[in-house]
Amino acid sequence: MLLVTGGAGFIGSNLIAELNASGRSDIVVNDTLGVGDKWRNIAKRQFADLLPPRELMDWLDGRKLDAVLHLGAISDTTASDGDLVVETNFRLSMRLLDWCTSSRTPFIYASSAATYGNGEAGFEDDWSPESLQRLRPMNLYGFSKHIFDLAVVERAKNGAKLPPQWAGLKFFNVFGPNEYHKGEMMSLIAKRYGEAKSGEPVRLFKSYMDGIADGEQKRDFIYVEDAVAVMRWLLHRPSVSGIFNVGTGRARSFNDLITAMFHALGRSPDIQYSDMPPVIGAQYQYFTQASVENLRRAGYNADFLSLEEGVKRYVTGFLGQSDRYR
Repeated sequence: MLLVTGGAGFIGSNLIAELNASGRSDIVVNDTLGVGDKWRNIAKRQFADLLPPRELMDWLDGRKLDAVLHLGAISDTTASDGDLVVETNFRLSMRLLDWCTSSRTPFIYASSAATYGNGEAGFEDDWSPESLQRLRPMNLYGFSKHIFDLAVVERAKNGAKLPPQWAGLKFFNVFGPNEYHKGEMMSLIAKRYGEAKSGEPVRLFKSYMDGIADGEQKRDFIYVEDAVAVMRWLLHRPSVSGIFNVGTGRARSFNDLITAMFHALGRSPDIQYSDMPPVIGAQYQYFTQASVENLRRAGYNADFLSLEEGVKRYVTGFLGQSDRYR
């Protein structure tokens, strides 16, 4: 049996879709559904139980699981309740780490590219404590993920007990179906699809950095299928532990992203630029690009979809359909 925390969320529900496709339904989903349409993310899925977070630790008592895939978190990069974010993203993760250690259960968890901050220290997934300590996250979400990474690698450095397999995944800019409940945290494709589809121009933020033109701010965009493929690969590689970037290794501009969306719609690009809100500008990243050498050295040799192919699959297979859920 597998436990997937955050299993009704974006990446979690896509993971469960792939697990179902491979024949696994012995999955316990740990998540909250709320009052919106988040439930639709798992409406087509088969699983053994849907467990609310408040019951998680009691439910785990005495259990035997094949693995814990810990994707649940407050992922809003504008979150400001420090106590709540730390309790949810750090302290619960520590409790799960301890449980997996004592029960000898493989533990795969979501970290984030937000741990790299503005990128001044680079984007190398060197998980030595010394390298991690040089990172300066720019928001509370990134901080909460960063301190958990530090806690795990400190145990590894000191020879303390850890799960038989542990892997932290620094997801970069993941996009794809089932992200619609995330509101402003959705990918730009999901947020701007309606405008492009209806014939309107798409607005991007102006650049305020010398040498970077409007819309040429860059991210490492990765389609959710590829992010899920890495997790599934790890499930079948119990000897592989560590912290790994999960990105394509190639930064592309927001202009590229939106141009790919227009092309998928059969339209010529129509992009305009607007001022960036101050609340975003204070913590804005102008460039992210995953170094994926750690993953390659560990043996992961699958190719990543190009930006254009990922956007095309998303637009034609989901956003352009009457049922856009996977």
